[in-house]
Amino acid sequence: MELNSRNVNKFKKICVFCGSNPGHRQVFSDAAIDLGNELVRRKINLVYGGGSIGLMGLLSQRVYDGGCHVLGVIPKALVPIEISGETVGEVRIVSDMHERKADMAREAEAFIALPGGYGTMEELLEMITWAQLGIHKKPVGLLNVDGYYDPLLALFDKGVEEGFIKQAARHIVLSAPTAEELLTKMEQHAPFDDHVASHESWQMDQPGSYPTERET
Repeated sequence: MELNSRNVNKFKKICVFCGSNPGHRQVFSDAAIDLGNELVRRKINLVYGGGSIGLMGLLSQRVYDGGCHVLGVIPKALVPIEISGETVGEVRIVSDMHERKADMAREAEAFIALPGGYGTMEELLEMITWAQLGIHKKPVGLLNVDGYYDPLLALFDKGVEEGFIKQAARHIVLSAPTAEELLTKMEQHAPFDDHVASHESWQMDQPGSYPTERET
């Protein structure tokens, strides 16, 4: 516990990937609110996908109401779809999905995925891949609400078993059933260092929509 108390403010900003739908069960909404409460308790600001509906809306509103800064990054095309009523906190409108993900990754010091659909999983897997490649050294966590991500974690284990994922790379992904437990794991986590390419080799400007990380 002493380690956790020292590290309670390790992160200033965390990016959370989550659904624009609430899911069919109340447990998912409860988990989003609980994560928001935990971020507020630890005085961690939120970076997220900018929507005001579904789990995104619940999480962002809770963090904003708790007095922490909220930055939503959303493509112009999704504004009329994912924002209903007033926006929450600061909203940055970008041109496309590639720019959205690059901005979110640049702004945050760690990543968490709540339950969500294809978009949430795609964003999560990209951050895992970037960690494996050495583009960033930031923790990646799965909030495994009521076992929602058990099949995905089992697929990762299958990838190790069949020789497609290195055992060391499997440990890039942290998971826990509660926000408090997950954030504690992430604060104590040692960065993955068996990168495909050195972190330093990615430190250059590149064309396109995926500028690389200049900070870890």
